[in-house]
Amino acid sequence: MRFFNRWLPVTAAFVVLAAIMAVCRAQNPIIQTNFTADPAPMVYNGTVYLYTSHDQDDASQFKMVDWKLYTSTDMANWTDHGTVASLATFAWAVQTNDAWAPQVVERGGKFYLYAPISVAGSPKNVIAVAVADSPLGPFKDALGHALISPASDNIDPTVFVDDDGQAYLYWGNPHLWYVKLNQDMISYAGAITKVDSKPDNYQEGPWFYKGQGRYYMAYASHCCPEGVGYAMSANATGPWEYKGMLMEPDKRSSGNHPGIIDFKGSSYVFGFNYQLNFALTSEHRERRSVCVRKFTYNSDGTITTLPWWDESGVTQVGTLDPYLMNEAETIAWESGVKTAQDSHGNVYVTQINNGSYIKVRGANFGTKKLGKKPSQHFTARLAALGGGGSIHLRLDSMGGREIAVLPVVATGGPLDWKSMTTSIVPTEGVHDLYLVFDGSGAEAQLNFDSWKFE
Repeated sequence: MRFFNRWLPVTAAFVVLAAIMAVCRAQNPIIQTNFTADPAPMVYNGTVYLYTSHDQDDASQFKMVDWKLYTSTDMANWTDHGTVASLATFAWAVQTNDAWAPQVVERGGKFYLYAPISVAGSPKNVIAVAVADSPLGPFKDALGHALISPASDNIDPTVFVDDDGQAYLYWGNPHLWYVKLNQDMISYAGAITKVDSKPDNYQEGPWFYKGQGRYYMAYASHCCPEGVGYAMSANATGPWEYKGMLMEPDKRSSGNHPGIIDFKGSSYVFGFNYQLNFALTSEHRERRSVCVRKFTYNSDGTITTLPWWDESGVTQVGTLDPYLMNEAETIAWESGVKTAQDSHGNVYVTQINNGSYIKVRGANFGTKKLGKKPSQHFTARLAALGGGGSIHLRLDSMGGREIAVLPVVATGGPLDWKSMTTSIVPTEGVHDLYLVFDGSGAEAQLNFDSWKFE
């Protein structure tokens, strides 16, 4: 039985890679349902908001028309919030391509998205800005025109608001530029300045931030392939002193783009590799996948060089509460599924096939000692064109202890949602939860919206 009648070609890459990853329980790349690049993480109210550019499934060269958002509170399970902005956000932009590397920052309760885009009649990029009242969007064009006018270097904006309230916008390839933003974050004062102290091996993709009482400029370094270099300064506008490589270049990836945050007491650098692409084809295509690694600072503020992105990912910080309503698109790892977004912005899991699965890492079912009654039921919100099939709940591995089987019944259509419930074997402790889709017997078109234990 097939929950869906056909797979997109990219799904085959996920299945091949999942078979490899299952042995080492890996977590990189952290997003598998879409090709993602240019990670721009932001920490807000105890949550990591990860904004990314988005390579289309059929991309050969760069083919990018929108920006995605994923969130996490534990660095292991990532919730897909779909498209939060696109080229259509800027009606005056070229609409067919060039939704390149973004960054979002918060100020005064508003959220500002900066992105390079193309405009009709010019071979050069501009930097545009959109604004939202929530980090989830929707983002709306803030100006109706470019913030930074067309120039050949106008890509990869990075924005930081300093402790004194002054905001800075840096960008550029192959040169590094900056300007001081006004408090409104959508205009600037003073001249656009070219950085004379551009760090060694600087290429593109700058990430400007402050940490350890110092200013840092991380960036895509060397070309090509690109690693991640970094420089430090005592001042927000430099001069910048090259300090070395945060990550050396690697022939497995032509590009790179750092995004750096501190979260729950640790420091993390995000970037991307081409692992999902190469699981599908030996041909290099611009279909990238976001990865993350933890790092530490030395006593002088320098950073020890990290190994290349591997499958190990990072340690989960905290656990996931299975007694809350969890979105189906909250995923640590998956095989053979995709996500989609309806006209109301709701994101759900789709293209589910026989043998597909979703892994949720570190679900905390509690203990009797804590006075929490073990759950008795599992409820999922599903939509199925036809009946048949089931969801098997297993602990800690694909072949782990089965605690429930949820039969799937017809709801009348692929977006006609219905809650379905089954009893479970009472469970305690912290476990990785596998939701494994079994479609033996008939055909159905299944979509999956949310789940919880009760």
